[in-house]
Amino acid sequence: MSEAKTQQKLVGRSVARKEDGPLLRGQGRFAADVNFPNQLHMRVVRSTYAHGKILSVDLAPALAIPGVHAAWAFADVADIPPIDFRLTKLEQLAAYRQTILAKDRVRYVGDPVAVVFADDPYLAEDAAEHVVVEIEELPVVLHADGETGEFRDGLSTEPAIIRKGYGNVDAAFDNAYATVSLSLSIGRHSGVPMETRGAIGRYIAVTDMLEMYGAAKVPHWNRDQIAKMFGRPPASVNLFEGHVGGGFGVRGELYPEDVLVCLAAMRLGRPVKWIEDRREHLISTNHSRQQTHRIRAAIDRDGRILAIDDEFFHDQGGYMRTHAATVPDLAAAMLPGPYRVPAYRAIGHIRLTNKTPGGTYRAPGRYESTFVRERLLDAIAAETGVDGIEIRRRNLIDKSEMPVTRALETLGTDIVLDSGDYVRLLDKALNGVSWTELQAQLKQRRQAGELVGAGVAMFVEKSGLGPFDDVRITVSTKGLVEVVTGAASVGQGVETVIAQICADTLGVGYDIVNVIHGQTDRIGRGLGAFASRVTVMTGEAARLAATKLRDKVLATAAELMQLPADGLDIVDGEIVRSDSSAGPSMSLAEIATALAPGAKFLGEREPGLFAEASFESHHMTYPYGVHVAVVRLARDTGAIDIERYLVAYDVGKAVNPMLVEGQIVGGVAQGIGGALYEDFTYDDRGEPLSVTFADYLMPTAREVPHVDVIISEDAPSPLNPMGLKGAGEGGTNAVGAAVAAAIDDALGQPGAITQLPVSPQMIKAILKSRG
Repeated sequence: MSEAKTQQKLVGRSVARKEDGPLLRGQGRFAADVNFPNQLHMRVVRSTYAHGKILSVDLAPALAIPGVHAAWAFADVADIPPIDFRLTKLEQLAAYRQTILAKDRVRYVGDPVAVVFADDPYLAEDAAEHVVVEIEELPVVLHADGETGEFRDGLSTEPAIIRKGYGNVDAAFDNAYATVSLSLSIGRHSGVPMETRGAIGRYIAVTDMLEMYGAAKVPHWNRDQIAKMFGRPPASVNLFEGHVGGGFGVRGELYPEDVLVCLAAMRLGRPVKWIEDRREHLISTNHSRQQTHRIRAAIDRDGRILAIDDEFFHDQGGYMRTHAATVPDLAAAMLPGPYRVPAYRAIGHIRLTNKTPGGTYRAPGRYESTFVRERLLDAIAAETGVDGIEIRRRNLIDKSEMPVTRALETLGTDIVLDSGDYVRLLDKALNGVSWTELQAQLKQRRQAGELVGAGVAMFVEKSGLGPFDDVRITVSTKGLVEVVTGAASVGQGVETVIAQICADTLGVGYDIVNVIHGQTDRIGRGLGAFASRVTVMTGEAARLAATKLRDKVLATAAELMQLPADGLDIVDGEIVRSDSSAGPSMSLAEIATALAPGAKFLGEREPGLFAEASFESHHMTYPYGVHVAVVRLARDTGAIDIERYLVAYDVGKAVNPMLVEGQIVGGVAQGIGGALYEDFTYDDRGEPLSVTFADYLMPTAREVPHVDVIISEDAPSPLNPMGLKGAGEGGTNAVGAAVAAAIDDALGQPGAITQLPVSPQMIKAILKSRG
């Protein structure tokens, strides 16, 4: 008997990205590429004051300009409610939501005060300058850890306090051998995608259908929210995602401009387009990160942690936007990281200031808390005189203790660390940089006068946020496979990964699998792409649907071929005998044709070759990692050069290792930005000082070193059959912590770095203070 054909496995292979073809051929269709006949262009008139009372808005001069068709201030949109929260809702935050145009006060430079609609974007921009806005300037609140002020109508600028914890913290400190205390801060920065935000609203009167193009990240939630704000059924609103030039947490949330173009499209009866310019992006799109922590640890004689007690202040900016309390909540919940912490208490103050409102940015709350926690571990090492690696080993959760329930919750889920071998990954990372040899080399260089050092940071990420994802897979009569999901693509390789999983399960090539995402008219519900959830949630839903479809194919083929179904297999899209390459075979196209509407074979069977499946999960998965940085400092300029960087990351199972590596390397670049360069600063009146790339410094290829990546699969998640964990945020998470530790080491001064970003001026000041 001839040897049976077998399907070549695709999951686990670094196949080429399906997404790249159109992008490399210049066929990408981003928001700015979407145009409709007779469209208008919207320009936003933004506040030039950080805090003030609106005395008047005179639209008449702009309306008098030929080609200007409408202009609105708050009174024109007063019937539209504020934008609601998507995650981590707290009732007391509702009064702090943002209206789509400022009502009676402005709360940050860039706050939308009015909008103008004109025939072309240049005319709209010119006309916007003719809108006369009179504002009485009010005192500003710029420091979240300072005195609180008044948001409005007697409301405090501290709308809520996050409290999390377990165990007897006070008793642990009473009985501690020593207490280690630190005050640490993280700067204000954010995702800066190549493509700024954009939205195109279109209303089709004949079908009463409202459409928005330029959607990203969470199209279904935004659809439902827009419908709710306008009092329309969700089925009368559709959002469409095109190519997205980077998301990173900031793009795709529902902003005032998205609602305004949709409202204008309905009211004006013409398509309305808005494309954000870079200055607008830097002052209007969500900022993130800025927190100040006052943390202390109770330790025993050997440096083992008895308790951690943290109080921090989260700078939310001018309003509570769609993420509500998500970032400070995650910071408080994830701070214990991979360590054994018998007692824990976190108190997070959410503070409104007169800056751009905040939201999530890649590894939200974890970039901050990892910096704080790992600084604390290094301080414990310094306090006890024990090497920092050894201190970590003594406190790491052991593999035998998994799963670990933290008695904490976040994002509506209990924190249960599902699997992990933290010690093993630490060893892999140290071996990856030849740690012992590296230490000897650094010592030799320091003796020669160089300021060089190495730092290590460990972390636990979270991924795979549920509660559900749906997938529908259809095979056409041409044998082509279409996967429709409620996921979204922000450039991370969704189409490739989902195609790999579907193709592997079904038994076809991944090149014939077309993955549809971000189209609300194609699937009833979806949760989009955030929290590193797509590979886990959509991937497992795709596997389940493909399994059902495969069973359907084999059952149908068995009837047609008059062979037992369990004796058949699908290999490269052909249904063949599983025990031999000889004998009859059928193609998927023939099966689909046999089940097509009106086909003779169909009979009482359901028409069409398709399958649907949902995957539900109420617990997140927890990947984990280790970062190692090697830096060199310039004595004369204070310049900080990252010479080496390594990330070891355990993702349970890597569907496409090349994409995982790409996610990690890109994440490291963004982490370096927050560690050394990027910082939104303001003057004493709340005027933003970082409104161009000349002021908001981002790392270039010159500043980002080669990144060595170790992808580990030692701890598959028990929460899904493939063992998947997400990989989107591990590259960013621990960069600030690792770089800070390496700078400390280069300076030979433990605890020298207490804030991010670290600037050359700070290094020079430290060196000068030492004489």
